[in-house]
Amino acid sequence: MSGRTTKIIVLSVIVVLIACFFIFDLGQYLTLSYLKSQQQVFNDYYQQNRLSTLLSYFVIYILVTALSLPGAAVMTLAGGALFGLWTALIIVSFASSIGATLAFLFSRFLLRDWVQGKFGDKLQAINEGVEKEGAFYLFSLRLVPLFPFFVINLVMGLTPLKTSRYYLVSQVGMLAGTFVYVNAGTQIGQLESAGGILSPGLLISFALLGIFPLAAKRILEVFQARKVFAGHQKPQKFDYNLVVLGAGSGGLVSSYIAAAVKSKVALIEKHRMGGDCLNTGCVPSKALIRSAKMLSYAKRAKEFGFEKAEVEFDFAKVMERVQQKIAQVEPHDSVERYTSLGVEVIEGEARITSPWTVEVNGQVLTTRSIIIATGAAPFVPAIKGLEQIDYLTSDSLWELRELPKRLVVLGGGPIGSEMTQAFARLGSQVTQVEMGSRIVGREDPEVGDFIQQKFVEEGIQVLTEHQAREVRIDAERKWLVCEYQNKKIEIEFDQLLIAVGRKANVTGFGLEELGIEISPRGTVATDPFLRTNFPNIYCAGDVAGPYQFTHTAAHQAWYAAVNALFGQFKSFKVDYRVIPWCTFTDAEVARVGLNETEANEQKIPFEVTRYGIADLDRAIADSEDHGWVKVLTKPGTDKILGVTIVGHHAGDLLAEYVLAMKYKLGLNKILGTIHTYPTLAEMNKMTAGEWKRAHAPEKLLAWVEKYHNWRRG
Repeated sequence: MSGRTTKIIVLSVIVVLIACFFIFDLGQYLTLSYLKSQQQVFNDYYQQNRLSTLLSYFVIYILVTALSLPGAAVMTLAGGALFGLWTALIIVSFASSIGATLAFLFSRFLLRDWVQGKFGDKLQAINEGVEKEGAFYLFSLRLVPLFPFFVINLVMGLTPLKTSRYYLVSQVGMLAGTFVYVNAGTQIGQLESAGGILSPGLLISFALLGIFPLAAKRILEVFQARKVFAGHQKPQKFDYNLVVLGAGSGGLVSSYIAAAVKSKVALIEKHRMGGDCLNTGCVPSKALIRSAKMLSYAKRAKEFGFEKAEVEFDFAKVMERVQQKIAQVEPHDSVERYTSLGVEVIEGEARITSPWTVEVNGQVLTTRSIIIATGAAPFVPAIKGLEQIDYLTSDSLWELRELPKRLVVLGGGPIGSEMTQAFARLGSQVTQVEMGSRIVGREDPEVGDFIQQKFVEEGIQVLTEHQAREVRIDAERKWLVCEYQNKKIEIEFDQLLIAVGRKANVTGFGLEELGIEISPRGTVATDPFLRTNFPNIYCAGDVAGPYQFTHTAAHQAWYAAVNALFGQFKSFKVDYRVIPWCTFTDAEVARVGLNETEANEQKIPFEVTRYGIADLDRAIADSEDHGWVKVLTKPGTDKILGVTIVGHHAGDLLAEYVLAMKYKLGLNKILGTIHTYPTLAEMNKMTAGEWKRAHAPEKLLAWVEKYHNWRRG
């Protein structure tokens, strides 16, 4: 008999049994009211036929559980009422575990091969987790039943978890819950009148049912913590409530919050306060982009009514201005400011030596909790010959004082695209190389096409689908060798900027030795509360992912700090529902929520409302009448699923949609809000008006038209 035939037979038997259960209304016999009405009859039969009653009950319980039929909870109560606490506990414990294992096997036999075959690539991480910690996951679900047990049985059958382990863990994990239900059943069995519902024993049983999941969850966390902390000596007292590693956005906000709630906090930074954002990222890049934009306006002089505009400049002075802007912002993130706020700032290289100790400058700090906010660094790919040159990254770029004549930018993401345009406007001959099919690849294709066209118009050479293979040097000349459609393409350059992404800083400060887990994407692995596998060590910012934005790091920092300081009372899951971002090219590309590409990939239904900025009065007056606003809404409603704005000041204009999505305001609310005329912000109201026009009640308006015709006689 083939495996397919066997599966059909097994499935047919299961379907017939389940159909019989509902066709013959067998569920009426598995209700609490039926149990009470027949209680005396059952008791009398049990007294005369103990063994056969127990055996019948045992078999029926297994069938109900194995077929995932409703009624297992009532049967457990019935067991307590008929057989007493200890007898029922033994019978139900074994019957429920056997039935659950049979359901697990049915699911595995009928569905696992198909599910793994179709979705195996997407389930790889889950499979690896189950193979590593499957027993613990199952035990957690059995102790804290967030999902119905029958769902757990069926879903676990699709995983690689061994059957023997599944049975043993279920046997142990369900025992505590079984005890509570059986105990409640013994009290129900003693009821003689409705007034008996208030008996102390029954009230205690149902109170146990209510608090059991909470108590079990807490006990589970304690056991898990003991397992993780095994081998580490916890100090009797602590120097600090919190020690934070890294003074970038995540670390600064974490320590600020800790000091604000009067905890003792130490902030350790080995390099410069403010992290990458202040020193090598957001602040310097935007300062450079601003200078470059002034030059672009001079080149567009005729658009503004001028015959000619020429600007003489010294690139070194432009870069000095960048440093001046860093210095101007520096006091906001300085040691002095944070010391005045109550943070103890320590300059030095930290090393985590245990879950409760951090070593810095030869001193050991003891702390109840630690937050890792060590940020990220530019990722440099392995390219043959790269070590022969002094290539640039977003860290070293700001040391330049001589404008590169020929600059190759490797990478088409936000950093690469922003610097490509800025240096081209400053006068470099720029070639941008991207291995993907388009630049700004996280956005919809039309966005990448639009920005690429703008770049080409500004004299930039954009090479997509080019894979960098080698850096070649001949005398004083340098080339980047790329592969394109199985051909070698050589691009000569004076400077090469590597801007292909960033990698989390997870090495060199004790994580490996302590055993803190690293995720497959190279960041510190955290749970939804931003805890690492050590429950008192948290993480925030680029080192945690999944977003590498300054504002996301600050957002995570609140959760990390509050959970680290007050998690024993209440912990908060980090909320990633509304995360905005912007690429500061010209035009800017700003987004929050889903775009069309993501919605289609996730099979989320949506409607598109689009407004072309070319129609906006202020954009026309400013000669910035290009780009668009695109809003995705839930079909038939004004609920916003995502927004993309391409245009002048898109990053600023996005804020209205971020607020709307955060507080669940729809396009009707935006349409009903007065926007100052003439401003670019009006484009948001215009977009809402486009949505309203597309959803006008045509049938009602037809009757309104007839009414007006009648009124005119």
